[in-house]
Amino acid sequence: MTETDIQDPAPLRDRLANGAFLAVMVLARLLPYRRRVAAMGWFFAHVLGPLAGWRGRIRANLALARPDLSAPEIRRLTRAVPENAGRSLAEIYSGTEFTDRIHAADPLGGAGLPALEQAARAGRPVILAVAHFGNYDALRAALSGRGWPIGALYRPMNNEAFNRHYIPAMRAIAEPMFPRGRAGLAAMLRFLKGGGWLALGFDQFDDHGAELRFFGRPTRTVLTPAELALRYDALILPAAGIRQPDGLGFRVQIGAPIPHSDAATMMQALNDDLERLVRAHMEQWFWVHRRWKRRA
Repeated sequence: MTETDIQDPAPLRDRLANGAFLAVMVLARLLPYRRRVAAMGWFFAHVLGPLAGWRGRIRANLALARPDLSAPEIRRLTRAVPENAGRSLAEIYSGTEFTDRIHAADPLGGAGLPALEQAARAGRPVILAVAHFGNYDALRAALSGRGWPIGALYRPMNNEAFNRHYIPAMRAIAEPMFPRGRAGLAAMLRFLKGGGWLALGFDQFDDHGAELRFFGRPTRTVLTPAELALRYDALILPAAGIRQPDGLGFRVQIGAPIPHSDAATMMQALNDDLERLVRAHMEQWFWVHRRWKRRA
């Protein structure tokens, strides 16, 4: 019996929203992979994005971070950002059609790849600092395709019904995955201490984080990736699955390792690295997040 077999029924609102999503996915899965990914991108760009209010949030964030952008470029991004999200979700739910493509391409590269290969040979723990950029599951698929021990920490979605298929879909790409919470954290730390590799996000506002800068503006940034790297002498480096111009392929970029110093300095270096990446591929970062919240 699995954990999903013994869960209580999800709230009605969650079940209705989940049912609508599953109906869309059933229709999308009737299409060949290439058309499925494109269709989900179109649906997010032209239907879900406007309904969810994403365009307004994207404009607000761009006004803060990139006030220099032209009106046509802003309009483009209000569609391109949700499109990338839709494509990513279609890829996650495509299972081996997605992972087999990544494994066959072996798209790993970047200045940090030799250090990562050395860590694999030495059995050294690794922290891969990832963002909501491109499709970071392309990174997990690429690493697992080489047989490397990549784990991830995740926060279950608020919609309980959605979680019951979303989390298994994520686990099918690479395991282990650790849920936020005491038990998940304890298992994650054992994994890391034993030489495991962890993909940890750092690009969302964190109420308890340090006030660092991103796109020249102050924002609270989680320190956990750097703190764990210091505690367990883990290699820490930025990593991203960069979507290619065809909309289907990826270049999985491993950035240069971040030197160990203090946690805030290390995380600022990661913020700076992500900013350079986002500026080069503006449509691939999830500009919907409230990255620059104002604290009361």
